[in-house]
Amino acid sequence: AVVIDCRGHLLGRLASVIAKELLNGQTIVCVRTEEINISGSLFRNKIKYAEFRRKRTNTNPKKGPIHFRAPSRILWRTIRGMLEHKSAR
Repeated sequence: AVVIDCRGHLLGRLASVIAKELLNGQTIVCVRTEEINISGSLFRNKIKYAEFRRKRTNTNPKKGPIHFRAPSRILWRTIRGMLEHKSAR
């Protein structure tokens, strides 16, 4: 397993490097994800993420998309968006 210190890295750039390693079959552990940087102003990023967290299923919000607030899960979701994760149906 490869251990990656996420301190000071930009979210998208780090996620793309990790996604490429995962596609090659590497096992990766990310530490200090709470210190990842997101480019742009803090206020703008807060508004964007609040808008994203507001999206949910209208009929039963518990079933809808679950939006994580933890930095590790934000990184996880960013990486997941760069990989094929849906099963063939």
